[in-house]
Amino acid sequence: MNAKIAAFIDGLISYDYILFIGSFVFFILFIILTILLRKKITLALLFLFLGFTTLFLGPTVGYVKMHKYLFKNSVILESQKKLSFTETVVVKGRVINESNYDFKNCKVTASAYKVTKNEYKNFLLKLKPFKKRSMLTTEIPKGGSYDFKLFIEPFTYSKEYNISLEADCQ
Repeated sequence: MNAKIAAFIDGLISYDYILFIGSFVFFILFIILTILLRKKITLALLFLFLGFTTLFLGPTVGYVKMHKYLFKNSVILESQKKLSFTETVVVKGRVINESNYDFKNCKVTASAYKVTKNEYKNFLLKLKPFKKRSMLTTEIPKGGSYDFKLFIEPFTYSKEYNISLEADCQ
């Protein structure tokens, strides 16, 4: 757990610090407004609610949205093939850098999930894949792409399945 927190802190960029400090400043401003308007209970409670919402949701939602915008990428699944003599699925794909920044690295994750005839059950099965495999890529320049091959093993599932790809780049 400590290693994950340390890795998260090491991966922060200057925009993240600005976002976290800005959220905290807005929290303090809303708390000050709550104290100043303590005679008007409904308005004070509204500012108190806004303050704590800004404190907890601001950095979380802001971090996700900002990184999705700053490090925009797309992942294309070119092929997937289950090998005959080994318990392996070979996934070939491409990561395309669509942002205005060069990527230092990308973590590409392939997830295998079951497929049924029920569309609602398929939605739930996508949330909990039965097999995942990740890899780190090298640098990808602005506007460039990176072709990869990923092996999902051991893969013993014999029924119908789908593979989804996602990339988290920085």
